[in-house]
Amino acid sequence: MKLSDRLTQLEAEKAAVAAAKKPAARGAKAAPAARRSVRTAKPTGTAWDGLKRQVKDLVVEDLGSRLASIEDLSDEVDKALDKAIAKSGARITTDERNRLVTEVSSDILGYGPLDPLLRDPSVDEIMCNNYNDIYVERQGRIEHTNATFADEAHFRQVIERIVSGVGRRVDEGSPMVDARLPDGSRVNAILPPLSVRGPVMTIRKFAERPFTIADLVSNKTLSMDAGVFLEACVRGRLNVLISGGTGSGKTTTLNVVGGFIPEGERVITIEDAAELQMPQPHVVTLESRPANAEGRGQVAIRDLVRNALRMRPDRIIVGEVRGAEALDMLQAMNTGHEGSLTTVHANSPRDVVSRLETMVLMAGFDLPVRAIREQIASAIDCIVQLTRLRDGTRRITHITEIQGMEGDVITLQDVFLFDFGMGVDEHGRFRGHLKATGVRPKFAEKLADQGIRLGPEVFQPEAFAKRAVGAW
Repeated sequence: MKLSDRLTQLEAEKAAVAAAKKPAARGAKAAPAARRSVRTAKPTGTAWDGLKRQVKDLVVEDLGSRLASIEDLSDEVDKALDKAIAKSGARITTDERNRLVTEVSSDILGYGPLDPLLRDPSVDEIMCNNYNDIYVERQGRIEHTNATFADEAHFRQVIERIVSGVGRRVDEGSPMVDARLPDGSRVNAILPPLSVRGPVMTIRKFAERPFTIADLVSNKTLSMDAGVFLEACVRGRLNVLISGGTGSGKTTTLNVVGGFIPEGERVITIEDAAELQMPQPHVVTLESRPANAEGRGQVAIRDLVRNALRMRPDRIIVGEVRGAEALDMLQAMNTGHEGSLTTVHANSPRDVVSRLETMVLMAGFDLPVRAIREQIASAIDCIVQLTRLRDGTRRITHITEIQGMEGDVITLQDVFLFDFGMGVDEHGRFRGHLKATGVRPKFAEKLADQGIRLGPEVFQPEAFAKRAVGAW
């Protein structure tokens, strides 16, 4: 059925229903008065939603597979809306008309009510607990929004659109999925029956402009001294592991620290969902792949780490180590691939060591614990610990050197520590900052051998590096 015919049919049905509900005529002028009241009414609330749903259904039915671009859709919505207004007798302003076109276009080709939130630079994370229950995070604080999808079917339609855009699927047979938006924002979705109340989707937005070390210093994530120190570690080809809890800023910090890698080196990044935005010109991006509907075709992080060793890498960056690939990563660091970077979930530098031991054992080899610890002590030079504090800020709380083994124990030495002793201000924000402990790391000699010398002022507890932030 054509769009114009469908509109005419709907209006005829509406007129018949309205006529059936009218009381007996009380005079010849009663009907014209009623018609005038319909013409002057403006769609609000439920009426607005009904008009929007009507136009959307008609456009989808009429265009079908020809929905190719936002320009074509806008033209068709304009035509459909003109006809709908003329037939219904409802009057809307130019602003309301433009709003209707925008909302219908967003529902069909975009992400519906999420589009304004994705465009809002103050929103860091979007949490859709159900189609009508959406929260956002702003400056570390979670807020409820008034945004809602039309219904659960509309919500699932948006999820499927996002997931299919990166060649993945989500359904009852595979109800959990990780994906990404075109701008690199990370998306996780989970469907019933695993999610009891309905579909749930979480979007962690990426900044339009990647963060730099200067941004981390201005946000007080770390001090200038610590920034100089981390730059020296990366340029000196030390193996750095970034640790922290969920949402603590590990990937952002990894992206910033990875920016210190010289441009002349070949960098290979390995991730579940490609998020890193490395500034170097010679970067190869690898992404894992889940199994298909038949349970075949899976390519795990571990497979990509092994393959990366055959790709002549200068640096290997693994977005996150969470399983058996930890063994392959440690072996790569110990066999000529110095300067590699990765992240891991852990609450402290000491927990990092325990987590790595557990993940190596997940590889299925019956290795002695001492052998595993020797691998860790030999491979990892520096641990950067991030914490999301109670005030919502994300701070580096430890920069720790792995010094080696004493007996069966891996020895750690803090080079920088966050000063919690400074307390909080009247707004509940922490006054402390990351300070040097006064200990010069053992690998400073290794850096000096490569021509990278750190002055004593970097390691003085109350001193600050004599380097402008703009130098980064």
